[in-house]
Amino acid sequence: MNKEAFFHQLVAFTAAVHEVTHDYTKDVIPGDITPVQYGIMEYIAVSQPVTLSQISDCKHISMPNTSRELKKLSEKNLCEKFDVEGDRRKQFIRLSAEGQAVMDGVFGQLGSRFFERMKDATEEEQQAIYEAMELLHTKVFYRDPK
Repeated sequence: MNKEAFFHQLVAFTAAVHEVTHDYTKDVIPGDITPVQYGIMEYIAVSQPVTLSQISDCKHISMPNTSRELKKLSEKNLCEKFDVEGDRRKQFIRLSAEGQAVMDGVFGQLGSRFFERMKDATEEEQQAIYEAMELLHTKVFYRDPK
């Protein structure tokens, strides 16, 4: 296998994922939430509970900016901090009930768009796509435990 071509295919695939993700989300994000805040909420929704440093690292946002955006989200009652049991110095962040409702609504719309795109795929193709995503998740797009 040509490793350089393989890597370039990964880069092209990743770019396409980002482009399609942008297209999917550009008009489903509530108007009072910025794209940066949405990205934070999406990360919290799929990974909660998380720490401030995990958000900052994953979203490539400085710690002060991450803290400021989380404060804004907390003021909108969309997320909340809570102490880690056994270590009062550490705090986790999760979506509030209102924040979870917002993300459930967004994910519902995204799901509809996804299934609209998949409408012409056969059952076998859908299964192959599912298995390919599972393989990519376990071999390429997994979190590296540090």
